[in-house]
Amino acid sequence: MSALNSPPSISKTLRVLAALLGYPDAVMRGYLPEMSALLCEECALSPSRGSELHALIDALQRGDPLQTEAAYVELFDRGRATSLHLFEHVHGDSRERGPAMIDLGQTYEKAGLILAEGELPDYLPAVLEFVSTQPPDAAKAFLGEMAHILNALFGALQRRNSPYASVLGALLDLAGEQARPIVPVAEESLDESWAEPVVFDGCSVRGQGQPGQTQAIHVVQPLQPPRPSRATSAQANPQSGVVA
Repeated sequence: MSALNSPPSISKTLRVLAALLGYPDAVMRGYLPEMSALLCEECALSPSRGSELHALIDALQRGDPLQTEAAYVELFDRGRATSLHLFEHVHGDSRERGPAMIDLGQTYEKAGLILAEGELPDYLPAVLEFVSTQPPDAAKAFLGEMAHILNALFGALQRRNSPYASVLGALLDLAGEQARPIVPVAEESLDESWAEPVVFDGCSVRGQGQPGQTQAIHVVQPLQPPRPSRATSAQANPQSGVVA
């Protein structure tokens, strides 16, 4: 295939998008000007999408650091609808998630990529770092396989009026897919799903049978342990691999 017929590179843009989805600490924010320059250099996105991303970069640069970090945690770590761990959208907490994690981790190892300590293989910024190492056609196909998840995330972020929706829209654009928000099934917040159930409710007699009647027994599931925060696992350098 001649160079004229080769698809344009999208590797730098993918790394910028991966970095933009990372936790916006001081290190990450320090690379924002470089991210903006790389987007302009590669020109892999439409002018309108590029403008959205530059607006997000500007907001991250100008925003109060503590408020920016707190808003990120509230957005991405407070429910499955906006989780950046892809297998939560596919497998949830089912047994299939473990083998899928192992398979994806092995795929990274074969490509010579090593995850940062504590980082899970299905974390979207890590997935995008891997995709950025692939040839353009393979990268586009890989993104296309995730399009249904990306659209679900895109819709969830749009409903929250989050500028991060532009990052998911950009990924769908690179995949050659239309950004179409998916309406999810209503979910409990993590606080509600992990809340400890009331055991005796003030020794109420509600629901108790009359003398001589059979009394039903209701089994209450034990309290789930809190999940560790995922906010600090992102890599900020858009020109690095999965790890610096």
